[in-house]
Amino acid sequence: MSRKPAKLLSQMLRALLFSAVLAAPVLAMPAFGSDGGSVIEAPMMKKKGAGFVLLVSLQRR
Repeated sequence: MSRKPAKLLSQMLRALLFSAVLAAPVLAMPAFGSDGGSVIEAPMMKKKGAGFVLLVSLQRR
């Protein structure tokens, strides 16, 4: 009968380790902070103005 508490303790320790491994990345995110310099954005495209011409020329009459 003394085997059951040892097995239960082993399973509890395993579950605690598993949940700690899963929670570590989530808990580590606030440590990085959110500075504006880490966001990479695409360069802005130059507007050519051809969209309106295409819209007018493709309309059905």
